[in-house]
Amino acid sequence: MASSGLEQQEPLLATDFNDDEDNDPSAMSLMDHLEELRKRVFWCLITVVVTTIVAFIFREQIMQFLTGPLPQAANALSKGSGNKLVVTGLGEGFTVYLKVSLFAGIIAALPMILYQVWGFISPGLYDHEKKGAVPFIFLGLILFVIGISLGYVVLQYPINFLVHFASNNFTELVTANSYFTFVAFFALAFGLVFELPLVLTFMAKIGIISGQLLRQKRVAAHVIMWVAATFLTPGADIYSPIILGIAMSCLYELTIIFIRFTVKN
Repeated sequence: MASSGLEQQEPLLATDFNDDEDNDPSAMSLMDHLEELRKRVFWCLITVVVTTIVAFIFREQIMQFLTGPLPQAANALSKGSGNKLVVTGLGEGFTVYLKVSLFAGIIAALPMILYQVWGFISPGLYDHEKKGAVPFIFLGLILFVIGISLGYVVLQYPINFLVHFASNNFTELVTANSYFTFVAFFALAFGLVFELPLVLTFMAKIGIISGQLLRQKRVAAHVIMWVAATFLTPGADIYSPIILGIAMSCLYELTIIFIRFTVKN
């Protein structure tokens, strides 16, 4: 009799699971995902274009702000006229303005970019993952802006050192392209370093490290960070690596506090 009961049961087929997925209103096909990605990338590009155009309109103010740390001795041909930078090509002035505007536009468009990234990945997350990810995104943006701001404040020290280091033997003619490339890398280094707490906290959440491990390796970590600070700062002055090293040490200790309150044992 038991065999007849088994015979009455219908075997489960793979199509049964597919039917359940097809009936799920939240399920999306591959083409739907690609279409969603295309729309969000489009809005990111539109935002970057708009913010870049706005930055290009205010290019003079942005240029004056970015060249604030540059001393007058950076251009031996200025003679007090205030023209601190040099261009060497016919279209280099326009190209530099465009690069600076694009850099400023990307920074200004970061909130929209993060919003679109979050809107694309959030449907695939659980509720507790969404609650934990939203503060991380905003905190990461705030830390990045703080890092860039600190980098701008510290920027005067490596620039003054590099400009005056060989001024007795060389005529200083700093080109606009080289200067703004230096500024971009310097500010980006500070901005990425300030993401250290979020990176370590995320590694603790997925079980790669722990707060106890960070406390045990505190001395070695501080030594490594101070050595790394000397390589991350492109200038050869003594102030910028010290300031960056202090910032990295403070961020490391802040990470231990983050892990203590956000990561369960």
